Amino acid sequence: MHKPLIAAALAALALPVPLAAQTGVDERVAELRDAALDDDYAWAITEAITTELGPRMAGTPAEARARKWAVETLTAMGFSNVRDEPFPLRTWVRGIETGAVMGDHSQPLALTALGNSAATPVDGLEGEIVYFPSLADLQAEPDGALRGRIAFVSHAMTRTQDGSQYGAYGIVRRAGPAIAAQKGASAILIRSIGTDSHRMPHAGSTVFPDGTDPIPAAALAIPDAEQLERLIERGKPVRVRLILTPRVLGTRSSGNVIAEVPGSDPSAGIVVVACHLDSWDLGTGAIDDASGCAIVAAAAKRIMDAGQPRRTIRVLWAGAEEVGIFGGRAYFEAHKGDNHVLAAESDFGADRVWRLDTRFAPANQPLADRLAAALAPLGIATGTQPASGGADVSALIANGVAGIDLQQDGTRYFDLHHTPDDTLDKVDPAQLRQNVAAWTAMLAIVADAPERISATK
Repeated sequence: MHKPLIAAALAALALPVPLAAQTGVDERVAELRDAALDDDYAWAITEAITTELGPRMAGTPAEARARKWAVETLTAMGFSNVRDEPFPLRTWVRGIETGAVMGDHSQPLALTALGNSAATPVDGLEGEIVYFPSLADLQAEPDGALRGRIAFVSHAMTRTQDGSQYGAYGIVRRAGPAIAAQKGASAILIRSIGTDSHRMPHAGSTVFPDGTDPIPAAALAIPDAEQLERLIERGKPVRVRLILTPRVLGTRSSGNVIAEVPGSDPSAGIVVVACHLDSWDLGTGAIDDASGCAIVAAAAKRIMDAGQPRRTIRVLWAGAEEVGIFGGRAYFEAHKGDNHVLAAESDFGADRVWRLDTRFAPANQPLADRLAAALAPLGIATGTQPASGGADVSALIANGVAGIDLQQDGTRYFDLHHTPDDTLDKVDPAQLRQNVAAWTAMLAIVADAPERISATK
């Protein structure tokens, strides 16, 4: 064979094979996934929620306005059966919140009241600080030992890609105030549940069980918590003055906004993709969770525009998640009789998806393999942990519905979470598009999967 012919033959052998063929990914799935890398829907939705609606505290007129906007927007996008499903909610709102060290080292403290905090007297509350390096140290204190004093609880939360420390250290916020009340404290301060170094406190709810009288409770910005620790280390009593004027408005209305892409086979079941529309009131709720709502809606629209899927895709923009997952619970109670076969949620920011976790029956391993192959080109690995599905679909998962987690990179999430810094400029458009591509590929596979989808044998 002549050298030119040999060269031509070798060149032909070296021609690139289409990525879909290399990985065994259905060509239609690959096309939908790759087209979503140029998605504009998600950015437009995130921008509109944060710009036009701003903070969306559960049970307030701001959240009601957001629900109305959501119904109008999802209807305009072409979804079917769009509706607002209201439910009652005990509504707490913050008021004035100031704190200061008194005495020789007097200085202001950056803080914010925790959800469900009691109010101080109108003219404030002053007390000596009792410092606890951890929640366990507070728990070890005898009941009643803190009477007339202010507890201050720290912790050691650090950054992780999967955000796993939030569960371990978030308990300081969720349970710390009730424990401090049991110990007789007149108020409690905690180090914010976060990983940043800015003077921006992290909001979030706390829980006072029945029979426990709420006390004033606030989170200190992390630099202020560290400043207070240094003052305490000097060995002299430290007194702090607090003014917190939150109030309970009584029973108001929240609600879940639902939209659907009807499937061609009602017996094949419903795939729920969720987020939450409400937010804390310090920022504009960009990463928590406007971007999540944008991601699931953008992906569902891409599937809808590509043709009718086999299974119905139900988009759930839940209400009142931040204050206690009330929307998720209301959804489950209203729809637990529906034929749900799969649930997933986007509620961990807008940074790239890096890991796929599933909760499937063993018979669905081929489905898991198809998902892994379709997501691998986006830099997404396959995990070994069972999917939890997210807060607003957790009741579905707990009751046997299959789940998928498209785990987002949470390395910087708790720098921004529940702070005034949770704003649109923190959303990276390229990473947001990668999320939409991942969700589009996932929905393209599960919505048309020929097999039964289940979490049980």
